[in-house]
Amino acid sequence: MSIESDLKKDGIEILRKLEPSKVNSIARNVAIRLCSTFPRVNFDRNDLFVKLSRLDMYIAKMPDGMAEANYFYKNSSIYFNEHIDYDDLEDFAIHECIHYIQEVKDKKNYLIKMGLCDYTDLKIYGLGLNEAAVQLLSSKILGIPKEYVKYFNVSFETNSPSYYPLECCLVNQLAYITGEDVLFDSTLNSNDNFKKKFIELTNYKTFMKIQNSIDDILFYEEKIIKINNKIAKIDDRNKKVDHMIEKINSLKKNITSTFINTQNLIISSYFDKAFSSVNNLEGLENYRKKLYNFKDYLGAIEGYTYFNDYYVNKMMQLEDKYNLLENKEVDDSLYLVPKKQSKILAFFRYIRNILVNNKFKQTTNDEQ
Repeated sequence: MSIESDLKKDGIEILRKLEPSKVNSIARNVAIRLCSTFPRVNFDRNDLFVKLSRLDMYIAKMPDGMAEANYFYKNSSIYFNEHIDYDDLEDFAIHECIHYIQEVKDKKNYLIKMGLCDYTDLKIYGLGLNEAAVQLLSSKILGIPKEYVKYFNVSFETNSPSYYPLECCLVNQLAYITGEDVLFDSTLNSNDNFKKKFIELTNYKTFMKIQNSIDDILFYEEKIIKINNKIAKIDDRNKKVDHMIEKINSLKKNITSTFINTQNLIISSYFDKAFSSVNNLEGLENYRKKLYNFKDYLGAIEGYTYFNDYYVNKMMQLEDKYNLLENKEVDDSLYLVPKKQSKILAFFRYIRNILVNNKFKQTTNDEQ
């Protein structure tokens, strides 16, 4: 299949090619901003500029719902929606330039990996994970401030309110667990360090389930866009349209349930395993803080209590573990002599009581 046929299949119609001076300007500015935002990645700014300046860039007509810019790896080109202001092309180019940096091809020029996305199997794995990670990178480069949004009945705070917001919310949760540096390193250098780190902190089965769920959310969203575009071409309301609307509503429910189930899995898989590794008072307090602060990364729907309930349960378990760590063992650990309650233990009980009185439920309601 020719490049033209592939583009036509995606609804992209080329209008004109960007002049070399504009391409160079975009390449230079993207290279500067990428290197200054992520100095630990150790990119050479001049080498990066030369690489990006080789890209072909086009202004094109694009169907509704498609991203404002698209990178096409088969001919190393970026296509910008004709509606983008000429002065704003650089901002939209950042995401697509990162895709170009990510790509790893074999000797026959076949794409085998792009950041966190694996193309070596019959099925593509990690597409949603990679898109979200690239968007988080782009948002940092652009300095997009966080804001509260609501998509598919899920309310949350994000610095990517317009592109892959639900996927970004989940990947942000993963980055909170592993650390951002390893996520961004794997995203830009197309290595497995992030995957290995998350598997180490949870397990392989959990990683694959989360990765596939994020892919599913992306697939459902794209399907909704395609159905809406079909509906827009139909002049009158009929049974076929009604069936399409029902399908969209079903997909929206799937997105909501997949998001919540994935979020809950992230919470339980990591914090359950981390809890078993707590073996001193410092580790216990660090665990409590990390679990407490996870609330800032949550997405919530009406009636969502999973995190609140999980936190309360873990506070009670921490109280028990604290007693074990604080008390001296007697008779080969079969009998424990209690000591006077410490301030830390009193604090755990205080926090637990607050939570039982709906501290986190109120936080969730404020985000609706």
